[in-house]
Amino acid sequence: MNKYDLAILGSGPAGLSAAIYARRGELNTIIIEKSFASGGQIINTYEVDNYPGLPEITGFELATKMKEHSDKFGAEYLNADVTEVKNIGDEKIIITSEGEIRARAVIIASGASHRSLGIPGEEDLTGSGVSYCATCDGAFFRGKDVVVAGGGNVAVEDAIFLARGCNKVYVVHRRDELRAEKVLQTKLFELPNVEMVWNANLTNINGDGNVESVDVKFKDGSSKNIKVDGVFIAVGIAPNKVKVDELNTTEDGYIIADESGITNIPGIFVAGDVRDKSLRQVVTAVSDGANAATSALRYLI
Repeated sequence: MNKYDLAILGSGPAGLSAAIYARRGELNTIIIEKSFASGGQIINTYEVDNYPGLPEITGFELATKMKEHSDKFGAEYLNADVTEVKNIGDEKIIITSEGEIRARAVIIASGASHRSLGIPGEEDLTGSGVSYCATCDGAFFRGKDVVVAGGGNVAVEDAIFLARGCNKVYVVHRRDELRAEKVLQTKLFELPNVEMVWNANLTNINGDGNVESVDVKFKDGSSKNIKVDGVFIAVGIAPNKVKVDELNTTEDGYIIADESGITNIPGIFVAGDVRDKSLRQVVTAVSDGANAATSALRYLI
């Protein structure tokens, strides 16, 4: 069984930042990532325009730069799925799909994933017109009509991106105003091929093999059917949970810790979107990673 000073679970911005700080502190470090590519959610982001010093960089480019930076310092990398972390005092046992790993400390940087609507047709048509990533799948709908569900930053960014190539973009939001940043709203409302569908929810996604239409229900009880070829769902995220007995979490599963990343279990730390916090952005994830690695270094010393 391999033994390390530190195991980092996840290689998004938080995990990669933590790896850089850990290796600079000369900790024997392993990063465990279930996906084949590092970067977390930003790898599917067309443009990151709010990361200081790197305006208008694509998410894939930023993720690549972060991975290259962490590789420079020599953190070991394992492509595996983590199912559980066992706390046995001074050591932690990480149970993975590739076997068990021991580490003196663990940073959970497992991130978060897109939420689903849970409506009829969503699961059956996922990959056949239903998508959770506009930048991944938007090119398949060039010249077609699509709908975006949601009203936050991600939903508005998706709609703006899709409007560049799609014939018509409907944005369905359950309220009468968006939650997205004003600068994004301004860009969205300037687009001639975007139509807002206010005070409404998607209730069904219809199609035989591929998306053909959606059913929308309004707050006043009325409903209508909209003919579309694609449905892009952007209604928030949920934490990627890692089983750790007695770890303090919120009801939703976010791990409770302040900016230090120190959890209620000695030797287990948290960083990034899986931490309970108000702002989940690349810049806060990177900060979390630095803080958690520094806390882990102090703990081990």
